[in-house]
Amino acid sequence: MEILDLIRIIDLTGVAVFAATGSLAASRKQLDIIGFALMATLTGVGGGTLRDILLDRPVFWIEDQIYLLICFGVAVLVFISAHRLQRRYVALLWADAVGLSVFAVMGAHIALRAGSEPVIATVFGVMTATFGGLLRDVVAGETPLALKQEVYVTAALVASGLYVLANLMAIPALFAVLAAAMAGFIVRGGAIQFGWVLPGYKSRAGRDYT
Repeated sequence: MEILDLIRIIDLTGVAVFAATGSLAASRKQLDIIGFALMATLTGVGGGTLRDILLDRPVFWIEDQIYLLICFGVAVLVFISAHRLQRRYVALLWADAVGLSVFAVMGAHIALRAGSEPVIATVFGVMTATFGGLLRDVVAGETPLALKQEVYVTAALVASGLYVLANLMAIPALFAVLAAAMAGFIVRGGAIQFGWVLPGYKSRAGRDYT
């Protein structure tokens, strides 16, 4: 498989999976079909839209309508089938883990192709992977996953950073894409399954200067 074909598949898969998480969030809020479509679209294309605007490149879903059609199609599919998922929040978490890992790699790849430096490309990968989910959670009135103590943004950073590092080391692109996305998914999956967290800040009493 050519790397461009793989990147295209990852891109479309990421949009579909994130659109599904937006639709699942809509099902938990018992929204109508228009609400499902809105949540699916916000989540599916939100991160990539911010990335393209900041990189001053054509916004991907304006250039190709297939992304919006995928979001709408996923919204309808989840609307008629979400009731079959008894644990919809768990399904949302695992679907989000897939979208997070593939979008982190996709965002970093596009940023590198646009001429971004490695650190900036890594940040764009994280941004692409997390912004759509942030929009979903804010609109749904829930605490964003990105702001919870469990490992989330870190998983996107692992996937994005590993892809950029592999690119710098001239590792074959096909292997770099698959390995980086898998690493990000494993880290996020571990957080879901085993409750992995990073150490949090512990407040301490301030000094008394009087």
